[in-house]
Amino acid sequence: MAPAMSNPLLSDRVARSKKVPSSHVRAVGDRPDLANVDHESGAGIPLIDLKQLEGPGRRRVVEAIGSACENDGFFMVTNHGIPEAVVEGMLSVAREFFHLPESERLKCYSDDPKKAVRLSTSFNVRTEKVSNWRDFLRLHCYPLESFVDQWPSNPPAFRQVVGTYSTEARALALRLLEAISESLGLERGHMVKAMGRHAQHMAVNYYPPCPQPELTYGLPGHKDPNAITLLLQDGVSGLQVQRDGRWVAVNPVPNALVINIGDQLQALSNDRYKSVNHRVIVNSASERISVPTFYCPSPDTVVAPADALVDDAHPRAYRPFTYQEYYEEFWKMGLQSASCLDRFRRIE
Repeated sequence: MAPAMSNPLLSDRVARSKKVPSSHVRAVGDRPDLANVDHESGAGIPLIDLKQLEGPGRRRVVEAIGSACENDGFFMVTNHGIPEAVVEGMLSVAREFFHLPESERLKCYSDDPKKAVRLSTSFNVRTEKVSNWRDFLRLHCYPLESFVDQWPSNPPAFRQVVGTYSTEARALALRLLEAISESLGLERGHMVKAMGRHAQHMAVNYYPPCPQPELTYGLPGHKDPNAITLLLQDGVSGLQVQRDGRWVAVNPVPNALVINIGDQLQALSNDRYKSVNHRVIVNSASERISVPTFYCPSPDTVVAPADALVDDAHPRAYRPFTYQEYYEEFWKMGLQSASCLDRFRRIE
């Protein structure tokens, strides 16, 4: 239900603004420092071709994925199997949704983070002190039949297009989880089984042009609480990953998806693979659309590493916990660079 306040969404409040409102201005020591970002040639993170993942070159691809998970926490994939028409349809219907009249979009508005389908702004408007330069539509996606009827019915093709994309994204997530299991020396199906009944969420992010991008964030530095994230983005740059204390721009690559390890895979790998700090910056020239798919354990799943990953040299890094317990702690903390995982670390 839409709140009584006028223009709760960022895109409607700042459509004609020439200044960043004070509600979105970061303290001087907490600004993006855009001059000190590494703009490396290429993607800025490993680029892995999945073409041979189901072929004779599987071992080589699995090793590349394992290396990226261990050393970078982020990588891009090409030949990922999601048809180009499905990808383009997802980006197109996302843009169409955010260009709908305000009254139509606000039918989905809620500031309750527990709702399975909601349109909101920033990250958690109930608790945060400084807002982020982002509107977003949050959707639960799995099992699809449990949620699709709650999704927006406008644009008319929204449910069909997004449902197709989310199904394809889940299939890719499962293939990647199998490869990650193998890269750790585990049975191919281990990570898929370790996540219980599974859950899948999606955020359709809209970052409007910002008149003073040096003063605010699309999203500040944070680590993802889920297991693995699959990011679809349009051609506008914005994602940055922290490496050796410096921020590195992740430049969009045509027909590629960005994959990153979340906190649950760090725990399930017993700290072999790292969930990495990343952020989103905005720009003054272009709007930006991104669609992260968050693949998660089911809430009642007890998260713990395989016995094969624990020995005298690698003791258990974390106490066992349920994903619901973890997720509730994450929402209490809010977005910040400190990992929520530290709250669950074993102390000998």
